[in-house]
Amino acid sequence: MEMTREEYELKFNADDAVGWISIDQQLAKVYPQKEPRHYGPLCGLHYMAGGTDPIDGINVYDREDPVHYHLTTYGMSQLYYSPDQLGQEFSKWGFEFTFRLAPFEEDEGDPFWAMQVFNNLARYVYSSGRWFEENQFIPAKGPIRLNTDTEIVGFVTSLDPELGKIATPHGEVSFIQLIGVTEKELNDIMEHANTDYIANFIAQMKQSNPLLVTDLTRRS
Repeated sequence: MEMTREEYELKFNADDAVGWISIDQQLAKVYPQKEPRHYGPLCGLHYMAGGTDPIDGINVYDREDPVHYHLTTYGMSQLYYSPDQLGQEFSKWGFEFTFRLAPFEEDEGDPFWAMQVFNNLARYVYSSGRWFEENQFIPAKGPIRLNTDTEIVGFVTSLDPELGKIATPHGEVSFIQLIGVTEKELNDIMEHANTDYIANFIAQMKQSNPLLVTDLTRRS
């Protein structure tokens, strides 16, 4: 999305969340008739205003076939008006998180623990300077949902099958989906430790689970 600074300043003003608008436009293509449940920073204060949670917003969409929650973030890309960021290759960190989760009875509704996972991973990015891309693995050092009897103890990453990546005025944004994996799967992935092996693992998973929905009751 090439745009001159003059065009940018004519189209937007300092109150516009330019990157946020771009994300909303992509979500509207997948969900033209749906309104998500939207959650602001879990700590109540935006990160740029001194809050502790880097994620400024999370949408939760209800899905069918299969039934699952689809969570998407706002916070890892350049969300707000910034002419100086115009035309960059990547918008800030260049991605936003997504996660698809089969309903889990103990959640009693929306999975707030998963929203905290987003924030924990976001803090890692901000503190380390290392961002997430597709075909990576993330050990959770225990159940991804704390104090839960589940074999899902880590994640692999993939482009979200529906959201993919977009061009924004601030640069490219990839929607990086977290996919839960079991201890056995994670150990196999860590033993091979290469992106081709992870890409093949995800391709096999897609054959029976095309949207890559995480189910906390799944076994290896």
